Amino acid sequence: MTATPLIATLPQPTARLRLRPIRREDEAAIFALFSDPEAMRYWSCAPWTEMAQASRYVDEILAWYEGRENVQLGVEIGGVLAGTVTLRGIFGQNRRCELGYMLGRRWWGQGYMQEAITTLLEHAFTVMDLNRIEADVDPRNTASARMLGRLHFRLEGHMRERWFVNGEICDSDFYGLLRSDWQATRA
Repeated sequence: MTATPLIATLPQPTARLRLRPIRREDEAAIFALFSDPEAMRYWSCAPWTEMAQASRYVDEILAWYEGRENVQLGVEIGGVLAGTVTLRGIFGQNRRCELGYMLGRRWWGQGYMQEAITTLLEHAFTVMDLNRIEADVDPRNTASARMLGRLHFRLEGHMRERWFVNGEICDSDFYGLLRSDWQATRA
């Protein structure tokens, strides 16, 4: 008997967006997101240069849907795939994972990613029964750090020279959010 895949239940949509599974037909939108040098500025790899990278990544995401360790959902705004949110490395015994997210520039500064992550966190803590969610952020990405702060993540550590991306060595700040902290903000 196999465990129910994580994708079996989805977060509830909001008035402005919905989180949904990535589909094969999303390859072009995924490529547009991950090939944008500005959007990829603080990512852990260089901007993509070939559509084949998007195709391989979508293959990987679709395979994740059969398992219980990673789940990536599209952030759909007005019928358009605007970004992604990811729970990666879900470690069931300790009920923790790492949060990842990407949003196209067209939607920056409008609260969409905070709304998407709020929806995902609610689902992760209540439906998936996670206890801890972590995020790894380049310290220069102040917009991302501010958003995590608004979501009640706490800065828990700093790692020097953690990533080597596009010829540049980068530090990482680590943030964590506990279910008990999340619940305290929802009361």
